[in-house]
Amino acid sequence: MPFDVVKREFEKFSDPVPLKQHGPAKIISLCNQKGGVGKTTTTINLAAAFAELERKVLIVDFDPQGAASVGLGINAYNLDKTVYDLLIDRQFRARDAVLHTDVEFVDIIPANIDLSAAEVQLVNEVAREQILKHALQDVIDDYDVILIDCQPSLGILAVNSLCASHGVLIPLTTEFFALRGVALLMNTIEKVRDRLNPSLKLDGIVITMFDARTLHSKEVALRLLDEFKQDLLHTSVPRTVKFPDASIASQPITEFATDHKAADAYRQLARELIARGSVA
Repeated sequence: MPFDVVKREFEKFSDPVPLKQHGPAKIISLCNQKGGVGKTTTTINLAAAFAELERKVLIVDFDPQGAASVGLGINAYNLDKTVYDLLIDRQFRARDAVLHTDVEFVDIIPANIDLSAAEVQLVNEVAREQILKHALQDVIDDYDVILIDCQPSLGILAVNSLCASHGVLIPLTTEFFALRGVALLMNTIEKVRDRLNPSLKLDGIVITMFDARTLHSKEVALRLLDEFKQDLLHTSVPRTVKFPDASIASQPITEFATDHKAADAYRQLARELIARGSVA
């Protein structure tokens, strides 16, 4: 792996000091309008890695496909309350939708296909971009980290997520077409920061599904390093068949294949985000 963006991965971040108390949470959106870049995989496994460091984590599944919910063994289609109710019913409290998962310290507000109707229903709402932000105030003191798994688009749901967040983490594969959309996403982040959420910052870009055997992956990684420099995180996540296997088992890879290098990559990513001050 003879280039800087991957060499930087070997800078190891030490385990953070234990927290004396929990909350208030740092809210991070995992966002990219391109699908298939590892947003949900990163959400689930980063949450599990934070949990191993005894950080209390809430996942907000903000994708109508409900992949984060399914990936943690939750059948959201049999639930009465999901994140959709949080957006549509102003009397509904976020803590009433929170479900515990089998991963210690990790909870989730699930989603299902109902969420796809929210974009249309929110069109005429006053301050529609701020609805999720206000809803999450109900649980922000209960957690150390809230991770929002965004759908692959830049519509009203994505803007809601960015308005609610302190930071944005961009999962990105080392493929040319994935790289092309980053400029558009950065432009959206800048607009939200300027007009709606001045405190929003970019927590970093994380390379996912990296295959060091291919020249194309190396070339795109070099271009990422050249264009984004300090925004590109040291940690990269390797491509492995263990991820779909873990999804089928409804487990994060840190539990499914605890000694695998991909599990260690997400532990490293959690430590790096804490070291950078994105999370306490």
